[in-house]
Amino acid sequence: MNKIIVASLRKNAGKTNVIVGLTKTLNKKIGYLKPFGDRLIYSKKRLWDYDSALIANVFTLHENPEDMSIGFDHSKLRYMYDEKVTREKVSELATNMGQGKDILFVEGGRDLSYGISVYLDALSLARYIGGKLVTVISGDEDTIFDDITYIKKNVDSAGIDFKGVIINKVQNIDDFTGTYLPQIQKIGVPVLGVIPYHSDFTHFSVNYLSERLFAKVITGEDNLNRIVKNIFIGAMSVNSALQQPFLKKEGNLIITGGDRTDMILVALDFKAEAIILTNNVLPPAHIISKAAERKVPVLLVPYDTYETAKRIDSIEPLITKDDKHKIELLGALIKEHVTIEAIV
Repeated sequence: MNKIIVASLRKNAGKTNVIVGLTKTLNKKIGYLKPFGDRLIYSKKRLWDYDSALIANVFTLHENPEDMSIGFDHSKLRYMYDEKVTREKVSELATNMGQGKDILFVEGGRDLSYGISVYLDALSLARYIGGKLVTVISGDEDTIFDDITYIKKNVDSAGIDFKGVIINKVQNIDDFTGTYLPQIQKIGVPVLGVIPYHSDFTHFSVNYLSERLFAKVITGEDNLNRIVKNIFIGAMSVNSALQQPFLKKEGNLIITGGDRTDMILVALDFKAEAIILTNNVLPPAHIISKAAERKVPVLLVPYDTYETAKRIDSIEPLITKDDKHKIELLGALIKEHVTIEAIV
C-alpha cells in the first residue's frame, strides 16, 4: 500500500484539492486520515474535520470522518498524549484506515509547523508511518521561491521519503514555467507539477453561502445550487447602481435591505443569482411573490449590510460533495499538470 503524506508550508495552499484531484485521476481504492484536524465541524453531538467529511462523502469511504482524526485542540492533545503514545496512535490509525486500500492519503495541518508541539506536524507523521511526503506550495513567484528555498535549507528530511513539491494556483502558467521554473529547479528540490490558477475554485454556491451565514431562505429553495461569482452591495441609489458595469455580469449576488424595494426589483430585472436581505427586514408581499415567480433565491439575515459583506468576505470557498464540476476539474488538472508516476 502506498502511503502519501500531503503537507504545505502555508495555509490554504490547496492540500485537500490536490488529494481530491489525485484520487479522481488514479481511480484506486483510497483511505484517508487527518491526524490533527484544523477545520472543526460539530454535528449531531460529534466532532470531525471538514476535509475528512468531504473525502469520505465524495469517494464513499465506509470509515467515519470522526475516526480519521486523533484530535483538534492543542491543549487537550498535549495533556492526553506524549510523543510515544502519539506515534502509536498515528500508526494504529494508519493501519485501520489503510486496510484493504491501494493508497492511504495522510493530510497535514494548515502549515508545516502546525501541530509540532503535540507531535502531529507533517514531518513527524511521515516518520511515524514511513510514507512519501509531498508538499503543496502556492503564492506569488517570490513566495514560491522563498518556500522552496526554505525547504532546501531548513527542512530536516532525515528519515523521510521526500518526493518533492507541487506548485499550485499559478496565475500565468506559461510565463511561470518558461521564466521561473528553470530557476526553481536549480535550487535542487524536485518539482512534481505546476497547476494553474482556476477561478472556479474561488466561487461558491448560494446554498454554501446560506449555511455559513445561517440565513433563512425566503424563496428559491430549488435554485440554491446557483454559483455566486460577484458580490454587489446595493446601498446606493438605483440610478448609480444602473451605471455599474458589473451589474450586468453573470453570477451576481445582491446584498441590500428589505426596505429597498427599488434595488430588489433591479436585482430581479438583471437576473441576479440570489438576493440577501439584511437586518431581518422583509419587503412587501408582492416583491416576495415576484422573486418566487422568477425562482430567485432570497435569503434573510439579521446582520446589517456592512457586517453581511464582511462575513461573506471571510468565507473560505471550500469544495463540497455536491461540487461535481470542481471535482472533475481537479482530476483533469492533476492529470495534465502533475507527474503522478513520481508520487505513486
